[in-house]
Amino acid sequence: MLRCFLRSKIHMATVTESNLAYEGSITIDKELMDMAGILPYEQVMISNMNNGERFETYVIQGKPGSREFCLNGPTARKGAVGDKIIIFSYCYTTVDEMKDFKPNIVKLDDKNNPLK
Repeated sequence: MLRCFLRSKIHMATVTESNLAYEGSITIDKELMDMAGILPYEQVMISNMNNGERFETYVIQGKPGSREFCLNGPTARKGAVGDKIIIFSYCYTTVDEMKDFKPNIVKLDDKNNPLK
């Protein structure tokens, strides 16, 4: 039986842009995507620490090193520039496969730089 588990997380990212006139998604700095193991067009769950919103969308690769987190399209209504968000990526796997697995967690500072 497959069950849903946390695979990776980007913790406490700061929203840098909100673009309602876009088709929809979240743009994330490619370097941070790579650190978390998140791929372009992958489905993610986002939790907004400022307003309690929780929503799903897909990821668009942003410019490496930009430290951008841009809410696009309808997701722009779920948060504002400066809001703190957490991005979750999940996977479906068996319990046996998860025995030695640890989720990849990337914690960020206020400027979206990874904490060591």
